[in-house]
Amino acid sequence: MIDKRALRDEPTLTGKHVRLVPLGPEHTDAYFAAGLDEEIRRLTGTHHHLTYAEARDWCARRPRRPDRLDLAITDPRDGRFLGELSLYSVVPENESAGYRIALSALAFTGRGLGREATRMVLEYAFEQVGLHRVWLYVYAFNMRAIAVYRSCGFSVEGRLRDSLLWEGRRHDALLMAVLRNGARRS
Repeated sequence: MIDKRALRDEPTLTGKHVRLVPLGPEHTDAYFAAGLDEEIRRLTGTHHHLTYAEARDWCARRPRRPDRLDLAITDPRDGRFLGELSLYSVVPENESAGYRIALSALAFTGRGLGREATRMVLEYAFEQVGLHRVWLYVYAFNMRAIAVYRSCGFSVEGRLRDSLLWEGRRHDALLMAVLRNGARRS
């Protein structure tokens, strides 16, 4: 059974290299700046350039939502914004939700931060929220992300052919999911 309070209560989860905190208005500047990074936009398939006003509105509307959980990934030492993640499209009747994560700069990739953040949020999703299944989409060219997801217990369940058109080329997306009993913890 889903505990919607676990979504609304906005947890702070602390790991060795990352702290997950509720995404809020204080993250607007860093969230907006991350949206300007062309490589991050390609990896996430983000065509739309957010205006600062849109970024401010997005961050302001995140807190205390009963239907999703949006967290900022921060450095536990100095609070620096490293990225953000979400559990979204929560379907209580199916005990399932979608997942997405984006580090805010390529400088933060390859250091295990995304893996640690993903494992932490999966543990919260399964143990506190009460989810049974968490799914995501990842572009087939994003091999680093696919490896991270696999290391956290995700398996490929399907392929969405030609789902992204980026600079004149079409790319497939993979549907991946992990079940409560398949998640790998640190």
